[in-house]
This record gives sequence, structure tokens and C-alpha cells, in this order.
Amino acid sequence: MKLKFKIQQYQTNAVEALMACFAGQPKIEPFKYKIDPGKLKQAQKNLEYKQEDGFRNQKLILSGTQLLDNIQKTQRQQNLPVSDALVNKTDTQINLDIEMETGTGKTYCYIKSMFEMNERFGWNKFIIMVPSIAIREGVSKSLEITAEHFSATYHKKIRFFTYNSKRLHEIESYASDSGINVMIINIQAFNATGKDNRKISLEQDDFQSRRPIDVIAETRPILIIDEPQKMEGPATLKALPKFKPLMILRYSATHKTTHNKIHRLDALDAYNQKLVKKNCRTRYFCKRVGW
Repeated sequence: MKLKFKIQQYQTNAVEALMACFAGQPKIEPFKYKIDPGKLKQAQKNLEYKQEDGFRNQKLILSGTQLLDNIQKTQRQQNLPVSDALVNKTDTQINLDIEMETGTGKTYCYIKSMFEMNERFGWNKFIIMVPSIAIREGVSKSLEITAEHFSATYHKKIRFFTYNSKRLHEIESYASDSGINVMIINIQAFNATGKDNRKISLEQDDFQSRRPIDVIAETRPILIIDEPQKMEGPATLKALPKFKPLMILRYSATHKTTHNKIHRLDALDAYNQKLVKKNCRTRYFCKRVGW
């Protein structure tokens, strides 16, 4: 049985709030570059090989002043606290918070946002970072079951994969494909102590003596963090700049750390709009009084 997805206005509002932050940014095709072939291929000068093209997100044309002005306009339209400056906590200029109550479809919203960012601005490299294997599998399933739904609107599909240190060739495919590409990764892949979990930052013999993180970072991905309040440990925060993200978008119902918040659909809003069940109203009250 095929699942049918209905376009919900409150979800469209969340997507449009994000797009409004980049008003004035032109659509530019992804930047083409040559993927680092690795030390082994560079040493084999007598052997013929084709150096693959890679595609990375184009830089933001907007100045910091223009970007902040867009963010402030978006915040005023939603009666959110107006930011005095761009919050830069991870060596990344753009750190946007999207608050959505659990059960209102934040995964759907950021999947749709990826299509919109590609459609409007040409960006095509994304990473979805999650705090657990269970959420990782849920995100993968969401990308799978919404593929046909979004294809009907955008006439294209997202090419996605889950990072696995034993399948490093998928990273090269991610970098070399010109379509919309998404890598799903959970934090254990880079902040655990075991050697297998740290392979992303180590030179690999089976990856032409390259570090996977370097090949990923060359694409200047847009980093989407799902449930960021569960990933604020020192190891994670230290690792984020290594991805060289063009921007970081954080989606949660309960943000612990605030950056530039550009959308809010909290528990009371969701209850009043009859988007979730009554217990969300109780949870909202408990949050307000500190329970």
C-alpha cells in the first residue's frame, strides 16, 4: 500500500521561514572540482587513471549584514526574539534553529527544505546528523517513503546513504554525483573512542590513503542536526568544523542551546492548532515551570 502525504500549511511555513533567510541569494549551479585521488594514485604516475569530478555547494553570495537582516525580518514575522548578530559557535557563520514540536513532522520539513534549497539556490550536498542508530534508521526510512511524493513536485529524487566505515566508496560517489546527495551519520561515527568509530578522521589504506572527512569536507555540505540537544558534548562540538559546513541547521522540539532561531512551533502552538494530542499541552507547562 502506497503512503499518501498531504501538504500541511504549518510545515510549509517552517520551510518558507528557512528559505526567507536567504532572500537575494541567486541560484548557482554546484561548483565543479577535481576530487583528491589520494596518495596512492598520485604516486602511480605511470598508470593512466581518470581523476573524477566532484561537485560542492557554492558559497553564500549574501553578506553577513544581508543575512542578518533576512533573519531579523523572519523573526519579527513570527514574534521571535530578534538576533543582534549571527551566532557563530562552531566556526560556521550560519547557525539556524528550527523549533518544531515532536510529532509535527520535522523530518518531513527538512527533507522538503533540501529540495527547496536545491531548487532555489542550487545547493545539493547535505549531511543529516543524528544522535542514535534508531533515529538514523528512521531518517533513512523517511527518505525512502517520501521519495515518490517529492518526486511528483520536484521531478527529481534524493540520492542518500548511511555512512559506514566499511563502505568508503560511497563517500566518493556522494562527492562525484551532481544531483541532490544526502549522507546520514550518527555521532558514534566520529566521537566514540574505538578505532573503527574514528576511521572517518584517519587515513585509510583502502581509501587511497585519504581521510574520509577530508573528501566529505571538500563538498562544503549543509549540515542538518536532528535533536541537537543530545549532541552537545565536547567531542561532537569539536568535530563539527571538520566537516567545513556551509551552514548548520538544527531541528528540535527542545533546543538546549540557542543560536539564531528562525521558526517556532512549540507544544502549545501545536496543541492549539490540533496538530498533536493533549499531553503535549501538559509537557509545555512542565517545560515552562522547569519540571
